[in-house]
Amino acid sequence: QVQLVESGGGLVQAGGSLRLSCAASGLTFSAYNMGWFRQAPGKEREFVAAISWGGGSTSYATSVKGRCTISRDNAKNTVSLQMNSLKPEDTAVYYCAADPRAGLPATTTSAYDYWGQGTQVNVSS
Repeated sequence: QVQLVESGGGLVQAGGSLRLSCAASGLTFSAYNMGWFRQAPGKEREFVAAISWGGGSTSYATSVKGRCTISRDNAKNTVSLQMNSLKPEDTAVYYCAADPRAGLPATTTSAYDYWGQGTQVNVSS
């Protein structure tokens, strides 16, 4: 079965950096667009970043643009999210997700078929 396993979360001070990783198995990884989403307590899950199957196209939420970089390694079946200049409002559970559709990477949760369990990111002020 498909498994997406996130890692790399933790506690960091404002202004710090974290690198999240997602290891995928049970799917033809290179055929999927991949995305990162986050959900803070009491809020809806929101889009963070996405990357096309070949890595040639990326998309970012306005709130993280310029601070985050999404990348993927199809040889290792992994997708990563480098987060810099972290802010307390970045505190959330971060999820990676897989979208089997062709085309530009989607920014809506409904486009993604598979989800990981999430990794917690806490940014202290």
